Amino acid sequence: MNELLKQEVLMQDPLAALAPAPADSAASALSQKSVEKIAHENNKLHKRLCRQVGQAIGDFNMIEDGDKVMVCLSGGKDSYALLDILMTLRERAPINFEIVAVNLDQKQPNFPDHILPAYLDRLGVAYHIENQDTYSIVKRLIPEGKTTCSLCSRLRRGILYRVATELGATKVALGHHRDDIMETFFLNMFFGGKLKSMPAKLQSDDGKQIVIRPLAYVKEADLSRYAEVKQFPIIPCDLCGSQENLQRKQIKGMLRDWERKFPGRVENIFSSLSTVAPSHLMDRKLFGFAELKASGIADPNGDIAFDDDPCSTPATMASIIPLRSMD
Repeated sequence: MNELLKQEVLMQDPLAALAPAPADSAASALSQKSVEKIAHENNKLHKRLCRQVGQAIGDFNMIEDGDKVMVCLSGGKDSYALLDILMTLRERAPINFEIVAVNLDQKQPNFPDHILPAYLDRLGVAYHIENQDTYSIVKRLIPEGKTTCSLCSRLRRGILYRVATELGATKVALGHHRDDIMETFFLNMFFGGKLKSMPAKLQSDDGKQIVIRPLAYVKEADLSRYAEVKQFPIIPCDLCGSQENLQRKQIKGMLRDWERKFPGRVENIFSSLSTVAPSHLMDRKLFGFAELKASGIADPNGDIAFDDDPCSTPATMASIIPLRSMD
């Protein structure tokens, strides 16, 4: 009987055979909702990155009308995202500025030198590939098995500053993000005895360039996800064979543990980098402690001396910081 009814339906509507079964229809609707949800989340991510980069640019006056911004493109997720977001912001910005992408081909073995030109041609952005065999220099000067990143970085920096001058760039944009800034802060504190990190904006060593870090407010996790969404053609960063910086790896693990165990702690530490009170530290070059006299006038920024400041969140409460052995 059911078969007869089915044949009757097909005679009246031949397209009915192409219609999905009720279960298939429900699954299809669910799949469509999943696709829409993913697209919505990806759009939110893009907007957040644009907002954070735009805020950093505004807070530190990184890019001005008429600037020519040289974006240093390594082939990693961070520099790809930096270029992508700056191109988006350029279309919306109330000012005019140029972008030129620059890659330094250091002649590392197995470096795929066709990837970046093909990507940049497809993107339609002006670019320059600088060919300099710094790899051979580093291998000659650094013993086998040692970390080469420091020397490589210094050589790369000098070359990029020269290229910026030759191209007439007024700003040099680097892809360091919030995690890089935090890690550098603790590296300098734990292993160098300094309160020092990566500034969002600085003058180059030779005084000829202004270097900017527009990703200063952006989390690395967001950049990793954005790279997956955009499907950037990532070039591996370990082609040189250098040993990993174990100290930075240790700090990265520490921050990751804090983020998981004490939500808000890392955010508060990052916020503290821009709310510094030199009078409440001990650097005599930053504050005139030796000349300090009682004025008899209340100072709203004065020390309360014996009372502890209340913590803004539980994440800022003092605790023991376990630092694993380097063995």
